[in-house]
Amino acid sequence: MQNAIAPQRDPRPLTGRMVLVCFIAFFGIVFAMNAIMVRAATTTFGGVETESSYKAGLNFKNDVAAAEAQDALHWKVEAALVKDGGKTRVNVTARDAESRPLGGLTIEARLYHPTDKRRDVVLELADVTPGQFQFATPLPPGQWDLMIGLKRGEETVFRSKSRITIKSL
Repeated sequence: MQNAIAPQRDPRPLTGRMVLVCFIAFFGIVFAMNAIMVRAATTTFGGVETESSYKAGLNFKNDVAAAEAQDALHWKVEAALVKDGGKTRVNVTARDAESRPLGGLTIEARLYHPTDKRRDVVLELADVTPGQFQFATPLPPGQWDLMIGLKRGEETVFRSKSRITIKSL
């Protein structure tokens, strides 16, 4: 029996031109992917919590003092989501330490989206009775941070932030 062995060819020589082509192709792919990822990161992320962490750090003492002053008031501020037909209604009630309605306050409320600042919604609450506010409009479903601020004049006397979930109908 005869063994048939195929003749071997010499391997292709590695030339300087081939190394240059491989080098350019490798870094071209890396740069292209970096450009795609940078573009995707800058156009899709809108969740900046604070514009300047340095300024936020400087205001931290003031925020702690405001929180302590708010706790000393012993106010009870409650927000409730109520389904009313095709709308989700936000009811906010504000009472003092003796459970009397708080009058003479203006309210600022906002729904903050946890990951995308561009989806934030400003709520315009109507003063139904002293210490009771109401907002009725279709709200987008999902998880939100409900920020409530009560003001007397220009001074914010109460502030709260709560995570809520709005379910679609």
